[in-house]
Amino acid sequence: MKNTFRTALALAAAGVLALTGCSDPGTDADTGGPVDWPAQDTDLTGTVLTIWAAQNSNTVPEGVVAGFEELTGAEVEIVTIPDPYEQGIQTKVATGDKPDLAFWQPTASQLTALNASQNLQPLDDAPWLDAYKPELRDITGILDDTRYAALITTPAVQGVYYNKEVFAANGVTDIPADWDSFVQLARDLKEDGVTPFHEMAADRWGTQWWVQVQLADATADGLWDRVNANEEQFTDPTVQDAIETYQGLIEEGLFNEDIKTATFEDQGAALLDGDAAMVMQVNSFFGQLQSLADTETLDRKIGFFPIAPSGNVGTFVPDQANALVAFKTGDAERESAARQLLSYWLGEGYEDFVNDQSTVSLQSDVETPADVPEALLSVSDSLADSVGSMQALAIANPDLYIYLADMIQGTKTPAEVAEATQSQFAELAKAQGAEGF
Repeated sequence: MKNTFRTALALAAAGVLALTGCSDPGTDADTGGPVDWPAQDTDLTGTVLTIWAAQNSNTVPEGVVAGFEELTGAEVEIVTIPDPYEQGIQTKVATGDKPDLAFWQPTASQLTALNASQNLQPLDDAPWLDAYKPELRDITGILDDTRYAALITTPAVQGVYYNKEVFAANGVTDIPADWDSFVQLARDLKEDGVTPFHEMAADRWGTQWWVQVQLADATADGLWDRVNANEEQFTDPTVQDAIETYQGLIEEGLFNEDIKTATFEDQGAALLDGDAAMVMQVNSFFGQLQSLADTETLDRKIGFFPIAPSGNVGTFVPDQANALVAFKTGDAERESAARQLLSYWLGEGYEDFVNDQSTVSLQSDVETPADVPEALLSVSDSLADSVGSMQALAIANPDLYIYLADMIQGTKTPAEVAEATQSQFAELAKAQGAEGF
């Protein structure tokens, strides 16, 4: 979600130059035939695989890797790539340095950033696909009708985390049913002396969720297809109005007084302590809450609901911790072993993985552990009717969050936010060779 414009632009341009000479994404690079999926227990003694992971995902594979090594005799090395993770990966891949597998944001723009057709193995015929819950099978990980990413955990959803005790103390018995009732609730809470919303503008990256949830209806109506084709722009009314609405809520005094200096950590503490009633965030925020309180406390205090202009519709935003990609390394045996590890991860090893991570199950036949907090179950339940975020559906991800944080700090107007975002988006799209730019 965070990115550096110059790096992204340079790498996007490099990716475009590398598009020639690609093999058919549905065939084996060496034989030209269909990709094979070895049995999960195939002997891999002497095979060494490498998984690249970020600092916040490097412990996720440990249990799966241990089980796979015991079953197959393979050796799997987990290598932590320092933050900023995405830029680090792209730089390495651009120079020919590739792992066998890597955690990666399974969105069209991020798969494009890796030049998926040249660098990644296709996963179209993966044996675990039919095990996914139907609503999750094709939600992400696909670029140009080819599947390149294996989803291992539920994608994050942009929505509202709220303090149940604050709601109850102020007579709030029902969650807002649409944007208008959501804003009205905030105004009612402010009148009662409660801080309705908490924002973390010092850390910047969460600011974009306020704009994106307002775009859910337009997204369902093809907004990002039009933006990708340069038929609609960030400066046009749909996005511009959402930015102005966000600024208006801030100016109305519906947010914390220290909005300019507050951090992500401040946000979690404020909601948990009841210093604010609501926070617009994604799943990683709940991880912050889990570092502050046990599941029993969180179930008592914290709830979640999705929000959109017309109703309770979530906006999903997959991140790198949600999925894995397998690279074309030029070594057919290692490529096959990488596919085997994915088959095990989402096959024989999946139930243990879900229990070890205390995470919501993606698969119909694997139960979600009983200790998963209620708020995360609500997040997962919202996915079936959710729409894609800018990260999921746009061909490039400009630094909207930076420009919004600038607006909060008083250095940009809403119009300048939209102009800066559109300018950067157009440059990135042009570098990719997108039509219309």
